[in-house]
Amino acid sequence: MTEVLAPSRIPLENYVGVVGAGEIEELRALAKPLRGRSMEMINSTAVGGGVAEILNRLVPLAEELELAMRWDVMKGAEEFFDVTKSFHNALHGEPYLHKSKDFEIFLSYNERNRANLPLDAEFMVIHDPQPVALIDARPPGSNHWVWRCHIDLSHPNREVWNFLEKFVSRYDAAMFSSPEFSRQLSISQYLFYPAIDPLSEKNCPLDPELIEQVLDRYQIDPQRPILTQISRFDRLKDPVGVIRAYRIVKRYFDCQLVLAGGSASDDPEGALVLKDVLRAADKDPDIKILELPAWAPLEVNALQRASTIVVQKSLREGFGLTVSEALWKKKPVVASAVGGIPTQIIHKHTGLLAYSVEGTAYQIRFLLSHPEIAAKLGENGHQHVKENFLITQKLKRYLALFLLLDRS
Repeated sequence: MTEVLAPSRIPLENYVGVVGAGEIEELRALAKPLRGRSMEMINSTAVGGGVAEILNRLVPLAEELELAMRWDVMKGAEEFFDVTKSFHNALHGEPYLHKSKDFEIFLSYNERNRANLPLDAEFMVIHDPQPVALIDARPPGSNHWVWRCHIDLSHPNREVWNFLEKFVSRYDAAMFSSPEFSRQLSISQYLFYPAIDPLSEKNCPLDPELIEQVLDRYQIDPQRPILTQISRFDRLKDPVGVIRAYRIVKRYFDCQLVLAGGSASDDPEGALVLKDVLRAADKDPDIKILELPAWAPLEVNALQRASTIVVQKSLREGFGLTVSEALWKKKPVVASAVGGIPTQIIHKHTGLLAYSVEGTAYQIRFLLSHPEIAAKLGENGHQHVKENFLITQKLKRYLALFLLLDRS
């Protein structure tokens, strides 16, 4: 069993200046009847990826409200994460090459974790497919179990989904990041947007001197346009496609490209994808490929704030919180029209959507040619995130759901 030690808390009052006093009072009112009630979040990795980032901020905020929320991470060896990575890709609609022992390996590791995790909180939230079979540990008629799915299930591989759905259907409810991701289920389903913490190191305002230091460290020229994609090195994030789009833009603008990210502990493909990216970059001095550790949020923040345009050219995407991070910083964003990205990017209002390498390059060129439009998109994007994708709103929805489950 691995219990994650949450980071230091940010006082709840600090959020008043961002979201307003009314939002904080609503949080306190919802939390009051839940004090003393146990809550447990379980996912498959403590670092890397959007789920870990959200929980890293959600749990301390819940503790600020005097709630007994804990976060545990299931354990697994390489063979387990190889299987769950293939499941992840298959659920996004990618080809699935079934191996005879895949389901057996998956069930074996879930069984081991059932023996080591507490699984006794009154409100259990299980994140994504990896720990979904933990539901087998639920005593009849006891605590409340909810499955939180962060990935796009709009066109899943039928074999993988049929296997997982047998477990999902035994939960009290399921939560999805977009209406399009939901499936036909016998249980209640709820819309839950992912969220960013505006006061975390990754999103808080930075001194210009710190931003300059980061650019200097990675030999990035602040006087020339900077195109940036922040994401782990994953084929579905299409970093090689970003390089191809950059090369088209480079014919017209003397720009630079930053590909910054790392890998999640439950993603065994990261090193292979990074090799492909380095090969595609072909030692271009204006392509900066930065393998950042998960504990470098200030550097990510600085790179986003220094960027002229932020790109998110995903082929498949659950939600893509890096989009909201960039919008929060008032940056113009060019992103693929996949998964949960169109929820964040309202085309020509909060950013620009694209459907191909060439389309991505065209939209980048347009924004570089029209900086006044780029600035307006950034302003609109910031307001859109403030209204829909902040961590306080996410916690408020969790509390409302727990109260609803408690009365059902």
